[in-house]
Amino acid sequence: MVDEQFNKDPLSHQHFLTFLLRDECFGISISSVKEIIEYDNVTPIPLMPDFVKGVLNLRGDVVPVIDLSIRFNKSATEISKRTCIVILEILFEEQIVTIGAVVDSVSEVIEINMDNIEPAPTFGAKIRAQFILGVANVGEQFVILLRGERVLSLDEMAAIIEKVAD
Repeated sequence: MVDEQFNKDPLSHQHFLTFLLRDECFGISISSVKEIIEYDNVTPIPLMPDFVKGVLNLRGDVVPVIDLSIRFNKSATEISKRTCIVILEILFEEQIVTIGAVVDSVSEVIEINMDNIEPAPTFGAKIRAQFILGVANVGEQFVILLRGERVLSLDEMAAIIEKVAD
């Protein structure tokens, strides 16, 4: 008997890192995730949007850090022992840009069949549809799958990169 795992079409399944924001479960493609670090030593930058917590030094690189909870029109993340910064690498103007995203806690990496992802709801969503790849039913919960490259608009990304470079 051939193991089912080896018969899977690799394009029909993707892995997502799941995390919590205000008791809601979100996921982001693991291909965008560089690493996960403890929340620590974020230096505020003046004159930035409220969702930009500041920057951190990641092995000599200056990385802007955003609070996803504020970005999604919720209250600021309450920092606890479980609070993490997910370091993401996203494509911006044909180059890879590294940003940190503050989350309440990281859960697990899950595999999702892309055929099982439903489109973002057009009503009742607590965050803008532009951020959402879709929604997947995993076990007994729904996971809101995010588009990593759309968490920030092009203008916001350019402004943050310019400010961090100064």
